[in-house]
Amino acid sequence: MKIGYARVSTDDQSFALQMDALTQSGCERIYCDKISGSTTSRPEFDKMMDALRPGDILTVWKLDRIGRSLRHLIEVVEGLHQQSIELHLITEGIDTSTPAGRMAYQMMGAVAEYERNIIKERVNAGLASAKARGRVGGRKPALTVEKRKQAVALFNSKTMSVAGIAKMFGISRPTLYKYAKEKNKVKPQLKTVG
Repeated sequence: MKIGYARVSTDDQSFALQMDALTQSGCERIYCDKISGSTTSRPEFDKMMDALRPGDILTVWKLDRIGRSLRHLIEVVEGLHQQSIELHLITEGIDTSTPAGRMAYQMMGAVAEYERNIIKERVNAGLASAKARGRVGGRKPALTVEKRKQAVALFNSKTMSVAGIAKMFGISRPTLYKYAKEKNKVKPQLKTVG
């Protein structure tokens, strides 16, 4: 079955151009979303993905209708490929049921992998540089050791509500619970055999 997907970002935009192209390409069913492409979860897109079956062809007017993030696009296309669903992009002339279309898809995958590797290299170089200058990565603790002790003491005394203590110290309730759990851990006692 040939299934179409159309998306516009705003109420000012019209589906007309996309709908005409999808109808002319022979789509039997068309799903439409009026939502930003940067949003990965879209109601009609999600319904369409659930409805697709092996052997179906997903037809889209243009690749950016699926999403704006290259990573998300690659994930969608890879998911389609794993389910034996072909992808036809009308304006780009890409059809993954053809050898040229599969090559174009593989080139997209290679570009995405390259992008991931470059990002990973930059992150690792930045961490190594910071470490060489004596900086430790990660988030700074919300409270000093002394303030943690005070917060946990109040928590254990049960004289204030958890919400009140959290507000007083400018931390979240889960953070307070974490501090209390760390402080109140019972260390195992060793038994002597004698």
